[in-house]
Amino acid sequence: MPRTSRLPAPHFLALASLLAVASFGAAAQQPAQPTAVDLARKNACMACHGLVHKQVGPGFAQIAERYRNDASAPARLADKIRNGSVGAWGRVIMPRQSLVSEADAQVLARWVLTQPTPPAR
Repeated sequence: MPRTSRLPAPHFLALASLLAVASFGAAAQQPAQPTAVDLARKNACMACHGLVHKQVGPGFAQIAERYRNDASAPARLADKIRNGSVGAWGRVIMPRQSLVSEADAQVLARWVLTQPTPPAR
């Protein structure tokens, strides 16, 4: 019987299975991370906030301008996103967004704070 370089069937199947699991595991380890804009849309932030100017609540650029030099602003804004607030921008209530995770609230807060200075009206 001539020798071939093929692996015996059980070894070949084991190797193929191992490679399939390894490639699936690698793909599963790196899910696509949503961008801050995706999070803002998903959580309906833009239903009340404009990018620049006030709609119901202040525009993101207005928020960034107010807190631009405040080192504690990212944590405070993330807290306001999740727990709501009132009085920071007049009598308008920022309702609690408890479905937004702490991690997503931090991403959103940092993104809001990167918005450029709003143009003068």
